[in-house]
Amino acid sequence: MHLKDKIAIVTGGTRGIGYAIVHKFLQNGAKVVLFGSREETVAKAVASLKEKNPDWEVSGAWPKLTDAAAMVDEINKVKEKYGKIDILVNNAGVSDSTPIDKYTAERFASVMDLNVNAMMNGILPTVAIMKEQGGGCILNTSSMGGVAYPSSKYAVNGLTWSLARELGPFHIRVNAVAPGITRTDMVAALPKEMIDPLINRIPLRRIGEAEDIANAFLFLASDMASYVTGEILSVDGAMRS
Repeated sequence: MHLKDKIAIVTGGTRGIGYAIVHKFLQNGAKVVLFGSREETVAKAVASLKEKNPDWEVSGAWPKLTDAAAMVDEINKVKEKYGKIDILVNNAGVSDSTPIDKYTAERFASVMDLNVNAMMNGILPTVAIMKEQGGGCILNTSSMGGVAYPSSKYAVNGLTWSLARELGPFHIRVNAVAPGITRTDMVAALPKEMIDPLINRIPLRRIGEAEDIANAFLFLASDMASYVTGEILSVDGAMRS
């Protein structure tokens, strides 16, 4: 068990890649608090995980990620309950492929707010806790595509690199995972005539599974990556290579 007794928070943990990360962390001994957008989706995800293994210690919360005060409050609750936070996974975000001529300033601001500002709302209180306890691990989800979406993810990459350098002396590692096309519910629903051309662009000739991405997060969260920080790990079958 690579994460035995580690305390982890995973935002966007109710479905898709986030759910797979939570599942993988629990399989490896972590205690996980997953954050979702709504009480009902959080309850459903927690119940599903408990059904897989009643002994797993998993709970959930639904703070508004773009509300800095709400995030401080919820993250401090995790610290009060467990005495520490070892891992923060910033997975929540919104994808967007609106072409530039259809964009509005409001739409751009909305994407940046959830994909960048909300991430910082989680990082700031967590860094304070990790500094106090002598270390920790922050992992961000990156990717590419669209207009505001890649802009926000380049911001994620920049924050990952700069925070890795600034927080290294405090034994806090900061990395990101950049998934390629992954079999989420949305992708699985696409017709074959849309999926096949995408697969043909991927050297490994398949789309990724959520577990492929979760395995990358597990590696970076574990002591196997104790000397890895400031990295953006692509998990995309060499699609962007």
